[in-house]
Amino acid sequence: MGKKLVAYFSASGTTRKVAEMIADYARADLFEITPKIPYTKEDLDWMNKKSRSSVEMNDKKFRPEVLDADIDIDAYDEIILGFPIWWYVAPTIVNTFLEKYNFSDKRIILFATSGGSGFGNTVTELQISAPDSVITEGKILNYATKQQIAEWAGTL
Repeated sequence: MGKKLVAYFSASGTTRKVAEMIADYARADLFEITPKIPYTKEDLDWMNKKSRSSVEMNDKKFRPEVLDADIDIDAYDEIILGFPIWWYVAPTIVNTFLEKYNFSDKRIILFATSGGSGFGNTVTELQISAPDSVITEGKILNYATKQQIAEWAGTL
């Protein structure tokens, strides 16, 4: 069994809490995808078409900058990748992360937090940023109990 990494982006803290539980239950290392410019509450106002998140998500080629981190992706066989669902897909900062490192021959399992939507075209949109990896849909865990998260993490 290979080494596992839980990598996540969390704008409001919801995905962070879930990622921490998954890392604990799956006995995986934990890594936060941190934006160079943190998101504010106003940035996340999806009702405002001029908010930062709306502007980013309307341009699928936009790549928000992330803080440089000293992480050796080569040390991991499996990446458990988490994020909130924005506009029915992963935020483009997740693409930034996937394009920053080499995920060739890695297995990437997705988990997400979402108020009501599923993964949509997320796998397809992320595969573009990590073409030599195997990306699979995992679970939407926004309203999952600790028990449900533990059970799912135990299968990884």
